[in-house]
Amino acid sequence: MEVETEVERDINNVMCQLGDPEGTPLGPPLYLPQNAGPQQLQLIVNKLLNNEEKLPYAFYISDQELFVPLETYLQKNKVSVEKVLSIVYQPQAVFRIRPVSRCSATITGHAEPVLSVSFSPDGKQLASGSGDTTVRLWDLNTQTPMFTCTGHKNWVLCIAWSPDGKHLVSGSKAGELKIWDPLSGKPSGNPLVGHRKWITGISWEPVHLNSPCRRFVSSSKDGDARIWDVSLRRCVIVLSGHTLAVTCVKWGGDGVIYTGSQDCTIKVWETSQGKLIRELKGHGHWVNSLALSTEYVLRTGAYDHTGKEFSSPEKMKQVALERYKKMKGNAPERLVSGSDDFTMFLWEPSMSKHPKTRMTGHQQLVNHVYFSPDGQWIASASFDKSVKLWNGITGKFVTAFRGHVGPVYQISWSADSRLLLSGSKDSTLKVWDIRTKKLKQDLPGHADEVFAVDWSPDGEKVASGGKDKVLKLWMG
Repeated sequence: MEVETEVERDINNVMCQLGDPEGTPLGPPLYLPQNAGPQQLQLIVNKLLNNEEKLPYAFYISDQELFVPLETYLQKNKVSVEKVLSIVYQPQAVFRIRPVSRCSATITGHAEPVLSVSFSPDGKQLASGSGDTTVRLWDLNTQTPMFTCTGHKNWVLCIAWSPDGKHLVSGSKAGELKIWDPLSGKPSGNPLVGHRKWITGISWEPVHLNSPCRRFVSSSKDGDARIWDVSLRRCVIVLSGHTLAVTCVKWGGDGVIYTGSQDCTIKVWETSQGKLIRELKGHGHWVNSLALSTEYVLRTGAYDHTGKEFSSPEKMKQVALERYKKMKGNAPERLVSGSDDFTMFLWEPSMSKHPKTRMTGHQQLVNHVYFSPDGQWIASASFDKSVKLWNGITGKFVTAFRGHVGPVYQISWSADSRLLLSGSKDSTLKVWDIRTKKLKQDLPGHADEVFAVDWSPDGEKVASGGKDKVLKLWMG
């Protein structure tokens, strides 16, 4: 009898190795009953990690999410139970963002196309930059214009909030930058001049490195990037070295600056003296877009979906540092680049100057790349009308979202990393479901091309702007 039960037990069990997305095993391999499914695995992982509060996880075997008991999966995919089955657990957001489904306001005011939209880090204010040379701040409660910030002499191409929410910077086609006080809509001092051609990007120093926020970096068509100090109101360091236009810039959580250029290279700079640390080569054409795996926590600093307020800059710095460390874990900060050569590269710049992987599949130039807030996914938007989804750790292709009938200009993630938003030349916004890998919501309404989209960090609202000069707010 003994022998039979022994044999029976072996038949119904399967040897599994649980591991995190980075590949770190969670304890030794375990014998799990074949009727165990995602719910039982949740309990096991929470127990092994000693989580006091039970956290939600998703499980993947060979990059496929597990929705069924192990038995069903093994039979369907004809997997041998002789080998150890690797199961990757991926933490999910504890809160859920409702998909936006309706346009709650169409706000007129800009006299020319809206070129950029951006929510403040706490999600309470919204700014837009336009071809009419103004920046506008909008009241989200009444859904009306709050301030019109005038002073630029040419189109406002990009805008960026400081992660502590105290400043808004805008860059124009004339190459000048202006700092605005979001509470009054008034400029803080004179325009910052130095760039000889238009501004292509703005990125702030993370608040966990410096609070209150003082420094930001701008990139320009003139081939330089410049670090500016808000208190001194001047350029403190010029990062020159690119031989053609700098198209994008990111200030990383480790304190280095990344610049992407039409000279096909990405340069990594330290920020105390502006020395070049590393050069990332591989693209065969212009680099159009850069994204960091930690971008969401860098953008929001100390603010999260709960809407907490902070008593002092020190407290803000401390909370921001905790959020950054928690999000990053033990892994290095990752960078993804998208190019006119139709490809993308995934890098770990602190570890190597060689790419971790080359990501191919787009049939036209890659316009915008973006990591999900949890760093587990990368989304890319292209002129080939598709949005593609990739694994944020390995760079492996996951799926293509098709539905747009024109080039996709910009994408934005929901705070829980479960939904992805895209805006296109075809005048629509679309919301994609990461889990089902299907279209969740089609949002027509704009009369012309949609140039800019942003999902508020608190997940409540989406803003979009484009060629029809109106700003639209969308709600769940």
